[in-house]
Amino acid sequence: MSRSIKPPTGGLHLPISRRSLMRSAAAIAGAGVLTMSAGKLWAATFEEVGSQWTSADIDWKSQSGKSIVLGAVQHPWTEAIAPLIPLFTELTGINVEVQTQSETEYTAELPVKLGAKSASPDVYMVWAIGQAITAGWLEGLDGFYDNSELSDATWWEGDDLFPSARSFQVWSDGKRYLMPITAESQILFINETMLMEKGLSVPATMDALADTAAALKTDDVAGIAMRAKSTGDSTWPAGGFIFSYGGAIIDLDGKSVINSPEAVAAMEMYGGILNKSGPVGISSYQWVECLNDFMAEAVAIGCDSSNFATDIANPDKSAAAGHTIYGTIPQAGDNPIKPNMWHWTAGINSNSANKDAAWLFLQWASSKPTAALAAAAGLATPRASAWATSAFEDRFGAQAAEVALNSLKSGDGDLFKATWFNPKGPQILDAFGIAINEIATGAKDAKAAMDDAQSKIEAAL
Repeated sequence: MSRSIKPPTGGLHLPISRRSLMRSAAAIAGAGVLTMSAGKLWAATFEEVGSQWTSADIDWKSQSGKSIVLGAVQHPWTEAIAPLIPLFTELTGINVEVQTQSETEYTAELPVKLGAKSASPDVYMVWAIGQAITAGWLEGLDGFYDNSELSDATWWEGDDLFPSARSFQVWSDGKRYLMPITAESQILFINETMLMEKGLSVPATMDALADTAAALKTDDVAGIAMRAKSTGDSTWPAGGFIFSYGGAIIDLDGKSVINSPEAVAAMEMYGGILNKSGPVGISSYQWVECLNDFMAEAVAIGCDSSNFATDIANPDKSAAAGHTIYGTIPQAGDNPIKPNMWHWTAGINSNSANKDAAWLFLQWASSKPTAALAAAAGLATPRASAWATSAFEDRFGAQAAEVALNSLKSGDGDLFKATWFNPKGPQILDAFGIAINEIATGAKDAKAAMDDAQSKIEAAL
């Protein structure tokens, strides 16, 4: 069930307090992104910080008195943006209720709401992009960009977005429906202490990854943990394995090739590593379990989102803080490394009664000053300017940031979009998730599991 979000006091993501916001703003000021007087309480600094938004040629107060609902996943973006929303309300007079769910709940329940033409949420994080656009659940954004009262393109600086983030905005019809809000890539994270105790190095090949995971496994510590729950939202890391083996899930012609020799070989490696060196209960592992186990030092290696770096580096939450080393996804044979990548996006519900207010929120949340504040709290935003700040590097970690950027450059956005943007994306990914689970648990070999997935996907297509 959804709930109204409150500033977190624990859990996966570091709470953002008034003190941490003040430190973040001061750090950004030092980087030349925002101006802020040091030593002032956050609540007393809106006039200074707000000038970064009011400098835009936008009538921010045009929707004053409106209320909107933001539908969101439990995610670092949500945790970073929620404490800043009172500043948006002060800027615009628009009230925002944030409703958050786990990723599994969200991806199951939101399509039901939107399919029933619910007017709520007004603005929401978009998971199944192809489904949302083809079903008519997203309002086109081009008209908002062209509205001089609601938008200021010069101030917003679209060229500051990573090219891959800009590509996520545009659908095959050439229209914009989405606003990118995060940037993440698939990376390795390894407990450096455990690695050094065995005299091992960061694995550069897939075979070395399997050997390293096996060598690090003990009675108390799993060698590696990666997602293997039989749901569509568990498929992202496995996708990077397939791409790096030279395969695809849906090829660029729109055909399912999930049982190709390359894809089968990739899943033999992915599932085989987990079956041999993974934790007990791997069949129920989503990203939450992978991250928590790594931070508790119950797992030696993980391969998932670069966004985990902020939590891993937090000594109040992570036993692995200070001795985690990062690396790119290992190479498979002579194939180029192609880690999976992702930009969470947000869009406007086509049935919302408050579309102009929702647009103002989207524009504010994705703007340079808001991204800079969120980055100082550790969020990997899609803006190059935010990644360049010392505040982000300090919070995210210099080595993690370097690896994440290199991985973002190596990712194949076209292969990703062919699957995750497909109108039948949920059905494709559900079939893939079941296959991952079957291989990791040993219920089926990779060829049989991927053949079954191929049949299900072909039927869906």
